Amino acid sequence: MSDVERTSRQIELADAGLRLVAGDGMRAVTFRAVASESGWSLGAVQRAFGTKEDLQAAMLERLRDSVGPYAVGEPGRPTLREWLVELVLAVAPLDDRRRAMQRQGHAFAELAPYDDRIGRVIAEDDARLRALLARLVRRAQGEGEIDAGVDPDGVAWATLAFMQGIASQLLYDLQPEADVRRWVDAVIRGLLQV
Repeated sequence: MSDVERTSRQIELADAGLRLVAGDGMRAVTFRAVASESGWSLGAVQRAFGTKEDLQAAMLERLRDSVGPYAVGEPGRPTLREWLVELVLAVAPLDDRRRAMQRQGHAFAELAPYDDRIGRVIAEDDARLRALLARLVRRAQGEGEIDAGVDPDGVAWATLAFMQGIASQLLYDLQPEADVRRWVDAVIRGLLQV
């Protein structure tokens, strides 16, 4: 989102902002609250970031940097179906860390329609993930794992939408992981027609 090299203080302050978002949403992020959360003075926060939008940009960069690989192992292996199930479960807010990250991600998604910078970043990340998923579907088709009639782009769009939807639902209606795994597997089987 920015070509600016962040100082260690800016990183620390952005991380403090993300902790506030995880606890109380974006509305909790004020310069004064970030100062209190980080232990820095209000003046230090104001010197580090000229505007709240600059702070939010740094927070989004930190959130994106903290997101590791979605699923372990080689993409699409051992089978595309199994890997996609693990991908969805890897981002599902089934523990405190993933719940915090999903709350943070949702806070930025709520800003995206009103902030072109944030919207572009999220759209670009989504496009990259959809492109990867479509490539994996094509590879699985070439290897005979799934039927050639399956639409790779449709599977990519539907998988991302499903991931985002299940993440949203689990934030307010947590379910046992075994049940979530069973439901996710059923949906992925349907998408891949396997």
